[in-house]
Amino acid sequence: MSDCISLSDQPVDPTLARRLIELTQAGLPLVDDPWAWLAARLNMTPEEALLLLKQLQANGLIRRIAAVPNHYRLGYRHNGMTVWDVDDARIDELGHSIGSLPYVSHCYQRPRREGWPYNLFAMVHGLDATDIEHYRYSISAMLGDACRAHEMLVSTRILKKTGLRLPPPASC
Repeated sequence: MSDCISLSDQPVDPTLARRLIELTQAGLPLVDDPWAWLAARLNMTPEEALLLLKQLQANGLIRRIAAVPNHYRLGYRHNGMTVWDVDDARIDELGHSIGSLPYVSHCYQRPRREGWPYNLFAMVHGLDATDIEHYRYSISAMLGDACRAHEMLVSTRILKKTGLRLPPPASC
């Protein structure tokens, strides 16, 4: 299939979409071929299952398909959300650079608010507190004079993170 074909105008069977979300809302299993696993449960080919996911994404029903490692179980127990007041004219360029760093799990732009001047957010993970402070200063050096201010909000507890969870279908 060509990447030039628009998927957003193709209708998706709502029953099939719900079944796919129910099967994936707790994550895909750790198997050799998760698309084949999903396809078998949806009575379709792996290619059709992947196409269905892409259609749901193109239609705005799901935002992304991504691996979400448990960094705590990997030993990364220190985390900090670094926040930056970055020159708007350079935020795209700098955001991409910061987001590609190996110790940054996610990086995104947010609008400034009254009393909160920060528009670039980057979550850093380290084995100890020294690591995340070092990462903060490395990012500061990368941003240079495009950054007017910054802070780091350090995690004090683990919050349960989940994606979309559908309620069970209503019974008659």
